[in-house]
Amino acid sequence: MSERAIAHLGPVGTYAEMAALRFQAWLTQQDQQPSRLLACRSIPATLQTLADGAVDYAVVPVENSVEGSVAATLDSLWQLPQLSIQRALILPIAHALISFESDRTAIRQVLSHPQALAQCQQWLQRHLPQAELIPANSTTEALQDLERHPQRAVIASTRAAELYQMPIQSFPINDSPDNRTRFWVISRSPTPGGACTSLNFSLDANVPGALVKPLQILADRRINLSRIESRPTKRSLGEYLFFLDLEADLRDPAIAAAVQAVADCTEQLRVLGSYDSLDFTQSVLVPAQAR
Repeated sequence: MSERAIAHLGPVGTYAEMAALRFQAWLTQQDQQPSRLLACRSIPATLQTLADGAVDYAVVPVENSVEGSVAATLDSLWQLPQLSIQRALILPIAHALISFESDRTAIRQVLSHPQALAQCQQWLQRHLPQAELIPANSTTEALQDLERHPQRAVIASTRAAELYQMPIQSFPINDSPDNRTRFWVISRSPTPGGACTSLNFSLDANVPGALVKPLQILADRRINLSRIESRPTKRSLGEYLFFLDLEADLRDPAIAAAVQAVADCTEQLRVLGSYDSLDFTQSVLVPAQAR
């Protein structure tokens, strides 16, 4: 039996790896086929690795309950139309301050992924107002040489601290106790269908009412939107892509007809996926021994 590969944002110890481990365990329960994880340097690199055929799945963060959407995931998916969403994973996120410096007043830099820094901004302002906040490609990337920087701290998971044998100075430090991140499982296979359908589209022109038309189509058919947001097309100032999550299953002919009607009044529409979710919010985080 061939071994599947699952790409995720690395290095080992990221929240994306936690999500990939959860998906790996779930997948193994379904068909008993072995799989391995592959850590990638960035979210775009994770998805490009999948698009290039080097792995079978990619697990990427798409939305956090506190900080909102992950732009790198949305932008990359628009540029890689051969990929589609297979499933959503919802994980609880609890951040730790990791440092070899026990005196907070001596910490001069705090490094982490921009999402993690933003999810802890109130705590950082209260407890480390003197520290410079430095973005990194992932929550664990900056742990690689932390020991050589005694006045530096990193925001990452307690699992990462355990894996890299580094001291935790404070936990939890995220501003909201209900801090959750939604991840998408992506592949090159057709989307399976499910309770949520994600799509994005661009408009023919930036004119009054251009966005109202596709939204009215959904409203007239009583299709509920659970998320809508815009991202720049990167073609011209003022041009945007719109990302929507519908509480609807594309396998329903009425839903498929509605999506086609939206496509008819937009410049370009792409169905990112129609899928179900796995919610791990109440489950115990995967221990380091699982590696």
